[in-house]
Amino acid sequence: MYFENGEVEVEKTYIPKGNVAGEWYLVDASGQTLGRLATKIAALLIGKHRPDYTPGVVLEDHVVVINAAQINVNPTRAEEKKYYRHSGYPGGLHEVNYQRQLETHPDRIIRFAVRGMLPKNRLTARYLDNLKIYAGAEHPHQGQNPQPIIE
Repeated sequence: MYFENGEVEVEKTYIPKGNVAGEWYLVDASGQTLGRLATKIAALLIGKHRPDYTPGVVLEDHVVVINAAQINVNPTRAEEKKYYRHSGYPGGLHEVNYQRQLETHPDRIIRFAVRGMLPKNRLTARYLDNLKIYAGAEHPHQGQNPQPIIE
C-alpha cells in the first residue's frame, strides 16, 4: 500500500510477546496409523492449530503419546522397514528392523516419524523435547492435566 508521498506501508508480523503459556495434549496411539498420527502430532508441536501461531516461535505445547506399542502400519512396511543409527565410530552403523524396534523401543518408532515431519531447522530439537512417548497406557503427566485429542 502506498501513501500519497510515495512511501510504502509495511505490514508487521505478529510475534507473541512475554511468556507464552503452552498446553498439554494426550494422544492415544492404539489402532492409529503411524504416518497419519505423526502428522497430527507434528502439527500440535509446531502450534499450527493455535490462533497465535507464528513461524519460528516455539509455543511450548506438549504432546503425551500413550500406547505407542499398539501402533498400526502396513504389513509390507512391518516386514521391510529398517531403522538406522550410528555410534560415531568407524563401522558403527546399526540396523534394526521394524518388528525388533517395536519390541525393544516402540517410542523410537513414533519419534522418528514425527521428526521427519518437523521442519529441518534449529527448532527441531526444541519441538522434540516437548514430545513425551510411552509404550503403555500409564504416564507421569497427570499433574499437567493433558487434554485428550479425539481422533
